[in-house]
Amino acid sequence: MNTERTGLPISVGISGANLHDSQALEPLVRGIPPIRSRRGPRRRRPAKLHADKGYDYDHLRRWLRSRGIRHRIARRGVESSTRLGRHRWTIERTMSWLGGCRRLHRRHERKAEHFLAFTGIAAALICYRRLTT
Repeated sequence: MNTERTGLPISVGISGANLHDSQALEPLVRGIPPIRSRRGPRRRRPAKLHADKGYDYDHLRRWLRSRGIRHRIARRGVESSTRLGRHRWTIERTMSWLGGCRRLHRRHERKAEHFLAFTGIAAALICYRRLTT
């Protein structure tokens, strides 16, 4: 899941339990829709991406650079995870908001498309609740 700075979900994806998180980064970034801004043209990509040590791979860094996205990815064995902790809590909060949807606690659907649809509905409800408050 990709979120914006305040924790609103931008793009949502699901994967199998045995898939590493780094393999899901490229489809999630490609799935970000154009963002309407008040002035100027629509933004087609995020300006900056924060990620934890699970995404510390050279090919991901090169791919983000080629798309013009600045990245802040913690290095394995070099940096402590406390520096990125100030940004990570927004993702954790969004994941807890998704956990509040009973249907998403366990996967009961046989087809992945159905589970993805319920996850998308839950993300839309999160955005709606933030808009109305």
